[in-house]
Amino acid sequence: MIDAKSYTAFVKRYYSFLISEFDFIVSSEKVRGNTFYDIQYSNKKIAISISYENIEDYFQINIYLLNNGYFPDYDDKTKTLNLSKVNALVIKEISKKEIELNNDYFLIFEAHDHFQKKLIKSAKELRLSMKHLKEFPQFKL
Repeated sequence: MIDAKSYTAFVKRYYSFLISEFDFIVSSEKVRGNTFYDIQYSNKKIAISISYENIEDYFQINIYLLNNGYFPDYDDKTKTLNLSKVNALVIKEISKKEIELNNDYFLIFEAHDHFQKKLIKSAKELRLSMKHLKEFPQFKL
């Protein structure tokens, strides 16, 4: 198990590229005891939820395509996308060189346990995916 303070610090550190490269802000931080943590980043068109259910050891990243600043219905799979679905779409567009450069970017982070490795792995995937979202008309970015 990870405590809320550590989770928040790791997410803000590993996902800081959302602010520096994609003009997102931290729009929400939710902590429900020691069972659920969620940090949301957003800009005018997209919100990204990085959440963890501590007891179930369930980590996920969802990307929401906002409608005039509002979240879509969670069940609308055209506007609520899990990172794994986005990765499957964009992987064909990513060159080996991009992957190498992305890996180099994350060399500054040192993972001390399995959970931190999971956070960094997902951060790498999200950063690559975000660079290619605009190439897909269904995202209307």
